[in-house]
This record gives sequence, C-alpha cells and structure tokens, in this order.
Amino acid sequence: MVGEKKWVPYALLVPWIIGFLLFKLYPFISSFVMSLFVKRGLTSTFVGLDNFRLLFNQTELTGELFINSLKVTFIYVFFTVPLILVVSLLVAYVLAKKIRGIGFFRTAFYMPTVLGANIAIIVLWRYIFEYNGLINQGLSLFGVSPVSWLGTPGGAMSSIVALRVWQFGSTMLIFLNALKNVPESLYEAATIDGAGRTRQFFSITVPMITPIILFNAVMRLVETFQVFNGPMLITNGGPENSTRVLNMLIYQTAFRDGNLNLGSAMSWILFVIIMVFTVLIFRSSKYWVHYQD
Repeated sequence: MVGEKKWVPYALLVPWIIGFLLFKLYPFISSFVMSLFVKRGLTSTFVGLDNFRLLFNQTELTGELFINSLKVTFIYVFFTVPLILVVSLLVAYVLAKKIRGIGFFRTAFYMPTVLGANIAIIVLWRYIFEYNGLINQGLSLFGVSPVSWLGTPGGAMSSIVALRVWQFGSTMLIFLNALKNVPESLYEAATIDGAGRTRQFFSITVPMITPIILFNAVMRLVETFQVFNGPMLITNGGPENSTRVLNMLIYQTAFRDGNLNLGSAMSWILFVIIMVFTVLIFRSSKYWVHYQD
C-alpha cells in the first residue's frame, strides 16, 4: 500500500528498547565490571577474579558465609520446586473434574498466589510459626508441647518452604489448562482396556503434559533460586544462618555492608548457577518430554 508507514511499529518499540538498555542491559554489564574491582577509599582497583576466588575460600569468613548460603539455597530449591510441581499438579487434576461449584475452588486455590507476595501475609506467616503462634496454640488444645518452629534449622527451613509451596496457584492454573487439552478419547480407550485412574494418570496424563511440566519446572527453578522476602522477613537468615539464602547474602553484602563489588560477584555466580541448571533441564528434556505430532 502506497504511503504505508512501516516505521510506526519500530517507533513503538523505542520506549521498550530504551528501558531495556538502561534498566536491564546496562546494570547487567556494569555489575560484571564491578565484580572485577575492589574499592579502597575513593578509588577502585582492578583485581580480576580475586573477588570470585575469595568467595570460594572457606578459610575466610566471607567464603565461609558464601558457601553456607549456597548450601542453604540448594536445600531450599531441592525441596521447594518438586513440592510445588507435585502439589499444583495434583490439585489441578482434581479441579479439572466437572463438579458443582468448581469455579469457587479454583479461585480459592489461586488466591494464595495473589496474597503470598504481600508483606503483611509474610508477617502473618511468621506469627503462625512463632513459639506462641497459631500452630502451637492449636497443638496445645490436644496437650502437645509447643514446638520451636523458627528456633531450629529444620523448622525454620520448613516454614519458608511451606510459604512458597502455599503459593502454587499460578503453576496450578497452567497445569489445569494443559489437563483440559488432553484428548478424552485416550481416557476412554484406556478405560475400555481396563486401566484404572492411577494407571491413566501416570500412563496418559503425565506423558501428555510433559512440555508443560518442563515449562513450570524451569520457571519455578529460576524463581526459587532468587527467593528473598520469606527468609528475610520470617527468619532473618536464622537460626545459625540456616536460612540465609544467597539472594539475602547478596543484599546484605552489597547494601548493608556497602561492598557492591563483592555483591556483584555473588550475583554473577547466582546467574551462572541458574543458567547451568536451566541448560541441564533442557538437555534432559529429550529423554522425558513428549511432544504431540
């Protein structure tokens, strides 16, 4: 068409491109540059990879704290991601059934995802698990002695894992949509062959939604590695640094202690870890993900 303004779409992209360059790419590159320097007084000295070596030197306090935070983060991710996937899939499987009032239950199960990021909810969660909190008050009704949920490493880790798993709504909705796309004819054929519900679930449902399982696994993995609010506001990294995840240590190092160079080095290590795990999941997908022709 004569006079068509082909430049308009590109002009509309300009604000996004400017925002990406200023708020994404520039901080991304500058953080790596900062990780190669050490600030002494008002001057910065180039030290190469010394900051990274320091973080893996367990003879230094900084290295000891960093290695501990790595272990804590891996433990958190190891328990949280599988639990979110399993719980959300099972709930979605139940909610996929055509029963009366199912819309109310779908909304109810999704609400924690909306509320979970709210600071007030996190503070309330802490109150629930405190020594005199709601859980121990409920246990006292049955004559059970109070449990120090936030006073032990295992209890504190369980509380922040439970908070994240409780927010499974978005993952559930994605699974729910995938379950609706599984052909009913497959279930009918399996029923004729005598396959029960459990056999149908593992032989039909799970293989048919493996691409969605892959998507949810990657999204939850990336998200869980970057956890911050829960450990910060519920346990503050305690007890004995048992819940001081890597993102929390990065924040404290960079902004509380003012060591932006070391904090940048930690951030880049976290980025590499997330990238490696993401690549490994995608590489392994060819053995367990099944795509429909």
